[in-house]
Amino acid sequence: MKDLSQTITEGLAVCYRDFGVRVNELSEGLSEERFWQRPYPYGNSVGNLVLHLTGNLNYYIGTQIAGTGYTRERDREFSWDQSKSKAEALRGLDDAIAVVVSSLEAETQESWKEPYEAALISDVRSRFHLYLRCASHFHHHIGQMTYLIKELARNS
Repeated sequence: MKDLSQTITEGLAVCYRDFGVRVNELSEGLSEERFWQRPYPYGNSVGNLVLHLTGNLNYYIGTQIAGTGYTRERDREFSWDQSKSKAEALRGLDDAIAVVVSSLEAETQESWKEPYEAALISDVRSRFHLYLRCASHFHHHIGQMTYLIKELARNS
């Protein structure tokens, strides 16, 4: 019989991997140009959201829990400077998810409850809460990507 820690790890790992697959599938039908195109001047592109999710996971889990040393430049996540291709952006997200899953697999019954603190997140108090919060954030942006892709198709 699995303990609670193992159940949590496996459940969250499935979510993060599934979310990565979903983003890659959503992006498949987008050209390089469409991936970075903003349907509205005040919003984001699918590419910007991919960069944002990558930065979010790399910082909050990678740096703060896994100790990767990643330095986040949050403003750049929303201002694509043509230095990354669609493929590079998606590969970066896949790599961030791999760090998250590896980090999840290192958690123990005791470590889930360890205190957690990071910039811009004042209401998260434990590692478990952080993984859950990042998964919710990821899912939220998948919904935005779905909407953006529909808007791009409608405006074609």
